[in-house]
Amino acid sequence: MGTLTCISPIDGSVFATRETLDQKTASAAVASARAAQSGWASRPLQERIDLVMAGVAALGEMNDEIVPELAHMMGRPIRYGGEFGGVNERASYMAQIARDALADQIVEDSDRFRRVIKREAHGVVLVVAPWNYPYMTAINTVAPALIAGNAVILKHATQTLLVGERMVAAFVAAGVPADVFQNIFLDHGTTSALIGDGEFDFVNFTGSVGGGRAMETAAAGTFTGIGLELGGKDPGYVMEDADIDAAVDTLIDGAMFNSGQCCCGIERIYVHESLFDAFLEKAVAVVSAYKLGNPLDAETTLGPMANKRFADEVRAQISEAVADGATAHIATFAEDDGGTYLTPQILTDVTHDMRVMRDESFGPVVGIMKVKSDAEALALMNDSEFGLTASLWTRNTERAEALGAQIQTGTVFMNRADYLDPGLCWTGCKNTGRGGALSFIGYQNLTRPKSYHLKKA
Repeated sequence: MGTLTCISPIDGSVFATRETLDQKTASAAVASARAAQSGWASRPLQERIDLVMAGVAALGEMNDEIVPELAHMMGRPIRYGGEFGGVNERASYMAQIARDALADQIVEDSDRFRRVIKREAHGVVLVVAPWNYPYMTAINTVAPALIAGNAVILKHATQTLLVGERMVAAFVAAGVPADVFQNIFLDHGTTSALIGDGEFDFVNFTGSVGGGRAMETAAAGTFTGIGLELGGKDPGYVMEDADIDAAVDTLIDGAMFNSGQCCCGIERIYVHESLFDAFLEKAVAVVSAYKLGNPLDAETTLGPMANKRFADEVRAQISEAVADGATAHIATFAEDDGGTYLTPQILTDVTHDMRVMRDESFGPVVGIMKVKSDAEALALMNDSEFGLTASLWTRNTERAEALGAQIQTGTVFMNRADYLDPGLCWTGCKNTGRGGALSFIGYQNLTRPKSYHLKKA
């Protein structure tokens, strides 16, 4: 066994430790989940829905403890109130659509034949969740997987070590059987070994591109279904007819909120030349007004990054860009300690030869470029190995939809950004991964079709 250690970004202290399971013990946990799954799946759908939503409510009752706990673990300021609003919105929507999404598709029901396609739970689903939005990203799969009749094993990120325990405690207290929803602590090697041994029927992973490759490698030859949400470098494009104040407020918030540590955060902004100077001036004013500091302080608007190595990567991207000719517009904040507390930065005079415009930053930095046309903006938006979301700013819906059809991305936003709509499929393309969460499609990915061709006597 090994030890997982959560180092708090607030002060570098050890906040929590947990012992990992060896493969034999972990395999026994999966076996208990598999033994319990059929009984869970045989319960009426409404009963499963009610128990899952009761679990969500129980989690909400913990929010006063969860909010400062998250601040300690990954640095999000307490002023933002945690993630329960998003958790409840997503789980509630998936509960609302479950009956229709899982309904039998009747092809024929005549005096001669009954032909129908049904949805059947995969069995045991492994959810490997990230630290940046640890409750919301986990609930995307946990809630619909349980509702659909699967058992769920949750493996959470070390940086948010206590989240899985919280979620399982809430759901079990609400009546979900303990074997049906389990949190386990694993190292990477044991996780890969379990996947490689075919222990799971479906794996959902949110994390880095390297982590996604490791998941695919582990599953090779097992025919285990895998859903992946990996890296991102999401663009925003501000057209000449945009509401510039709304565009600045939303895109800069999308770039900087949660210290830039958002799956669909804005990392590149392209602004029509007619609005560029005004956009930049307003953006600099917004970022300059942030208060960087201890996330436990109610006045703090920007907390530390979750880990010093994450901050080091952002600093490296910024310094490399400046050395190559980029202009940094934000003076170093007094609270910037060279560690997890990092000055948010706006860069201009950037090019796609710079890593800050090419590699995932996942921190409070954004490059802004001037463009002359939709064609130029489109070429730049598509010049990326990633494709999660793109944010278009215009008053013309038809123009946005036509341009969106040409963008290599999973979601096209118009006049908003950095939001996950549970009614739409959350998906990506290119190195952002494959699969789809939430919406009707989320249920399709968490179940398998089963056909019945019944000839009547």
